[in-house]
Amino acid sequence: QVQLVQSGGGLVQPGESLRLSCAASGSILSINTMGWYRQVPGKQRELVATTTGDDITNYADSVKGRFSIFRDNAKNTVYLQMNSLNPEDTAVYYCNAEIVTIRRTFTYWGQGTQVTVSS
Repeated sequence: QVQLVQSGGGLVQPGESLRLSCAASGSILSINTMGWYRQVPGKQRELVATTTGDDITNYADSVKGRFSIFRDNAKNTVYLQMNSLNPEDTAVYYCNAEIVTIRRTFTYWGQGTQVTVSS
């Protein structure tokens, strides 16, 4: 069974940094696009950043220049380095990944992790 397990997150002050991790496990043949999304109460989940299997990255305008997404294919892990955090970055962050198994290709989601930016 494939699963994505997130780690990182927590409470930080404005201007500080955090790194989120998301590790995929299970009977994985390959992983295509991996990404990070975030959601605040009452709003739709929004894209933060994605990275393809060829390391082509895409960022939301609101995080460009502050956040970096990168992956370690040997560990089936994607990271989100978040710098210069501000209160508007407060949200539950979710990772996802399009994972290829012997049975199917499917997009899986992590369990979510809270990031709170507050003084």
